This record gives sequence, structure tokens and C-alpha cells, in this order.
Amino acid sequence: MTITPEEVRVTAELARLALSDEEVARMTRELGAILGAMERLAAVDVEGVAPMTHAVALDCPEREDVVGPQLGAERALAGAPRRSGQFFEVPRVIAHDKEG
Repeated sequence: MTITPEEVRVTAELARLALSDEEVARMTRELGAILGAMERLAAVDVEGVAPMTHAVALDCPEREDVVGPQLGAERALAGAPRRSGQFFEVPRVIAHDKEG
């Protein structure tokens, strides 16, 4: 899998990053190397290997999921700079829609 400079530019724009042409070229190379490494890992035969979350065994005890004290909307929103009813109001993240 390869990544194109245009894909790097689009990704940078979505992340609100301004990259120079030199940075786009470097990121294209570096991200391409990362994707290549991921392809090599995906090709490894793991048949019969038990799934794990860590390289070493860890005790991960589970606990019962119990509802505890709740904050409440009024108290949670008390310090909000802007609110709309019982919701936080935040600035729009993506200012424009693009086709494709």
C-alpha cells in the first residue's frame, strides 16, 4: 500500500496542519514506510497464536459495572462558556464540506 502526497495534504488539512511541500514529501515517505511495515505484519501467519493485549501476562481483573453518583446537567454545564439547552455548544470543527 502506498500513500500519495495528495492523501497527505488532505489528511493534514483534516488535522488542521499546514505542511510545506518539503514536509509533505517527508510525511509521504515516512507514512509509506509505516504502511509498508503494517503490510509486513499483516502477512505474518498467526494461525494458532492466542490473542493477547500485552506482550507479557498481566492480571486484568474485571469489576461489576455499577452506576455511581451522577453530576447532573446543570452542574456539569455551570462553567461552560456556551451552552444550548442541556448540551455544551462548541465551535464547528469542519467548516466546509468537500465532495469525494
